[in-house]
Amino acid sequence: MFKRPGHNPFRLLLLLTLLVLGGCGDPPWNDPWPSEDVSGSVFFSSFAERPKYLDPARSYSSNEWAFISQVYEPPLQYHYLKRPYELVPLTADGMPEVRHYDAAGRLLPADAPAEQVATTEYLIHIRPGIRYQPHPAFARTADGGYRYWPLREEDLAERYTLADFPETDTRELVAADYAYQIKRLAFPPNHSPLAGLLAEHIEGFAAFAKAAAEQARRDRDAGRLWTDLRPLQMDGVQVIDRYTYSIRLKDSYPQFIYWLATNFFAPMPWEAERFHAQPGMAERNITLNWYPVGTGPFMLTENNPNLRMVLERNPNFHGERYPTEGSEADRARGLLDDAGKPMPFIDKAVYALEKEAIPRWNKFLQGYYDSSGIASDSFDQAVQLAADGEARLTPEMREKGIALDTAVETSIYYLGFNMRDPVVGGDPDDPADQERARKLRQAIAIAVDWEEFIAIFNNGRGLPAHGPLPPGIFGYREGREGINPVVYRWQDGKAVRRSIEEAKRLLAEAGYADGIDPATGNALVLYYDTALSGPGSKSILQWYVNQFRKLGISLVVRATDYNRFQEKMLKGTAQLFSWGWNADYPDPENFLFLLYGPNGKVEHHGENAANFANAEFDALFERMKNLPNGAERQQVIDRMVAILQTESPWLFGYYPKAFSLHHVWYHNALPHLMANNTLKYKRIDGALRARRQKEWNQPVTWPLWTLLGLLVLSAVPAIRDYRARERRRAR
Repeated sequence: MFKRPGHNPFRLLLLLTLLVLGGCGDPPWNDPWPSEDVSGSVFFSSFAERPKYLDPARSYSSNEWAFISQVYEPPLQYHYLKRPYELVPLTADGMPEVRHYDAAGRLLPADAPAEQVATTEYLIHIRPGIRYQPHPAFARTADGGYRYWPLREEDLAERYTLADFPETDTRELVAADYAYQIKRLAFPPNHSPLAGLLAEHIEGFAAFAKAAAEQARRDRDAGRLWTDLRPLQMDGVQVIDRYTYSIRLKDSYPQFIYWLATNFFAPMPWEAERFHAQPGMAERNITLNWYPVGTGPFMLTENNPNLRMVLERNPNFHGERYPTEGSEADRARGLLDDAGKPMPFIDKAVYALEKEAIPRWNKFLQGYYDSSGIASDSFDQAVQLAADGEARLTPEMREKGIALDTAVETSIYYLGFNMRDPVVGGDPDDPADQERARKLRQAIAIAVDWEEFIAIFNNGRGLPAHGPLPPGIFGYREGREGINPVVYRWQDGKAVRRSIEEAKRLLAEAGYADGIDPATGNALVLYYDTALSGPGSKSILQWYVNQFRKLGISLVVRATDYNRFQEKMLKGTAQLFSWGWNADYPDPENFLFLLYGPNGKVEHHGENAANFANAEFDALFERMKNLPNGAERQQVIDRMVAILQTESPWLFGYYPKAFSLHHVWYHNALPHLMANNTLKYKRIDGALRARRQKEWNQPVTWPLWTLLGLLVLSAVPAIRDYRARERRRAR
């Protein structure tokens, strides 16, 4: 006799019991990572926006460089610990030899005046023995041919990622690879954002671009798959021997050396470009914009921007050791504990897509991300501002062993005056009117309280600016000698903003007593043009209005879209405006050129948005930009900054301050505002991370136990009935 199928209450109770007991083991229920990675030497982080370009000829965004800077190696890099920022060799065997020549081709001394220099040559020697990561572009057949060139359409069947090409190989890095990349910067189809700048400085760059474009057209007409740039010559780039190449400039451009530490000047093997240029590759995203090819400590092994990005240790990495030089403060923070040890310290870095700030923040607190920024919504949970204005971690953060890193960014946000405007700029041909406008600007500079702005809108994350140069840039002055005497006075060992009464006195001397415009008998009206819009901007704009109201001045906000705002700036019809600048390289020239007359926005379409022009400042700029860092250059910069403080074409605003957090198991964390290849310095204590994750993510099981108890109680009658039925059937 067969039993009728039904629900067995004993099985149900057994299932629930196993479920509850199973949740009490390792790892935590909500752990998003494999346990072997959590306890291993793996770095976990996140990204919020898909990197668009990973080709070093095209990429110019920080979210892209966060990945490719771990893969590509230009000849130079920034020292990880030294401040101010200092260039050191990376793949180069020493710093470049810099030679200056006059118009007749004669070698000049290193300190020759810039006006005598007709050409400058950078001679760069690459260390032998450096090899590329394993890549299918280098794979060869038994007869010496390339395994994956050329590929037919049927060869690409079932191949959707780089990993679908199983055979790989490598080869040595040579000087010609660096020369090839410079040619790629000039090649028009690559649309390099640096092409315009380099055409101004590198000999033959523009001519090469034209010749390469014409060659590409001929290749297309002939049905050739790829334009080989090797046979085409660029006058200013020469390969001297296997490990040596030179770059020749049309002028003395000392700042050029900083570009040699960027991904634009990383090497590109021609085999990789040819491999990725084959038909059908772009449709599968098997391109240089998707898979970088480098000699660095890591290689990108997974590019799934809708889920995650993975960097893994490059087995062919040539090796590098952690810096041995640093400050006593670095030593006290443990940043020299790994001095001289081989890098990289981690085996893998996993970056998960996190578009929303709250989930990203919560996962950091759970220990699932090793480091984190601080969103405005989470700031009070993480940081408290002490009475002295210093940021300190909350007790909750300190209890978890979380550390706070802060760094003043090499950036400035400012409010500018359009010096072509007759009211705020004055008549350039009338010294008396120039003095009137100058005192008006100075009065406003005192009244606009940037300390208040930083506290209200930036959670204290900023440093009031006294000039255009941020900390970390040569020429920046700290303390008493660095204050802006027009706006501040030195009192009790610190800079104190001058009183509103002093501002009103200057305003009266300018002819606007109590803010009244004598021409109208009403409050002076000034116009602030901005692209800020939306409800989040309303409070900021009102703040600006209130600052001017302290002087009796009526500020009219003219908000518009960004395209219209840019048009106003180009035409010079804006009166007051806000703008900012991030350093491309750590040299004062990169900031002081923002106020250099020949860079005026209206006349020259340059970056001098204030259209400031001062003959003494411009002459000093020409002298300063070609001087080496030293006492003479500092003296020139001091005078330039003093001119700007007096003339006040900007309200200098503030230098933003970056706040970041990291867990106790994350070592060698140091903000570096110039370098992007910093993953190799980081070290992870995976065992400690695994323990902390387990402590912080214990499952809450009492609801399940309660449910189990209720089910047991409710099942008792059912069990009795079940047994009674079974006995009756047995009889």
